[in-house]
Amino acid sequence: MKNSFEYNYSAKEQAEVKRIREKYIPREEDKMEQLRRLDKSVGSKATTFSLALGIVGSLVMGSGMCLCMVWNRFFIGVPIGLVGIALVALAYPIYSRILNKEREKIAPLIIQLSDDLLK
Repeated sequence: MKNSFEYNYSAKEQAEVKRIREKYIPREEDKMEQLRRLDKSVGSKATTFSLALGIVGSLVMGSGMCLCMVWNRFFIGVPIGLVGIALVALAYPIYSRILNKEREKIAPLIIQLSDDLLK
């Protein structure tokens, strides 16, 4: 007599198992995937930094508004609010500057990969 138990997964479950397994199998990145990854990475640094600056600027501006409207501290609240407005206004120019610098830095590699793919 056989003292083991066998169970076969359904086709749907087998497909899910294969899909999960695919995530963990080491594979080489082809040039097109590398090109896409590099292109995507250029904007992420600029976006992250400018978003953080805009959020901090909004919070500073809100603090200045709170000082003015709730505690009637106009001489402190107005300058703090103006600093917040300046930070929010600087978010987009800083985004553009970081994006351009990152593009310049990674441009030779992108050009080389795209030349290899276009051949």
